[in-house]
Amino acid sequence: MHLLIDAGNTRIKFGWHDGRQWVCREDIAHDALDAVSFSRFGPVQRVVIAHVASEAIRSRLQVLLTGWEDHTEWLRPDAERCGLSNGYAAPERLGADRWAAAIGAWSRLRRACVVVSAGTATTVDAIDETGRFRGGLILPGHGLMLRALAGGTADLPLAEGQCVDFPLNTHDAIETGIRYAQSGAVERFRSQMPFGTPVVLSGGSASALAPLIAPPRIDIPNLVLEGLLQIARSD
Repeated sequence: MHLLIDAGNTRIKFGWHDGRQWVCREDIAHDALDAVSFSRFGPVQRVVIAHVASEAIRSRLQVLLTGWEDHTEWLRPDAERCGLSNGYAAPERLGADRWAAAIGAWSRLRRACVVVSAGTATTVDAIDETGRFRGGLILPGHGLMLRALAGGTADLPLAEGQCVDFPLNTHDAIETGIRYAQSGAVERFRSQMPFGTPVVLSGGSASALAPLIAPPRIDIPNLVLEGLLQIARSD
């Protein structure tokens, strides 16, 4: 049994895989972590963690995983893993979540693609046809953009609008502007790749982006966990 953990900025996703299929996957807020029992399915062979959250969350995870230290890997991006090479200027400075998502996408497609993880931040990364991570973008996620407009202006609300072609009210104008900004960044980045390069889309805000991403688009929920699973299987 493998236990895979994606400790993100606002939420923690984790799952157990028995070598054939996912036994269970969960998605919780940080403040629900102490109620989790990682041993509910018995002993695990490997634990692999992509951690980009606070040191406090790291410490809480370490306590919950007491006794499994010898089987636990806190993912640190390196020059090559699972057939994917890392072209980042300083490979170790790449976010563990971005590296895991890229490994997950490459393991599934084995072709050039743009990997989009829409969460607290939206990341947009390129993998070329040789299996090289080429780098990418980081921009505020959907929720951060909403809160930035509400908190940084005198008159704009925390919008609960719809994405429409020609917004006629402030809430719709904000929602549509944010989705266009996110999808526009993705499409502008993809334009640098060979024609027909697919977007691999994942993350909690993926559903807001999906209708605005032109095909080919491949939706893979929990892409970071998929990458962590490949790492657990590779050793």
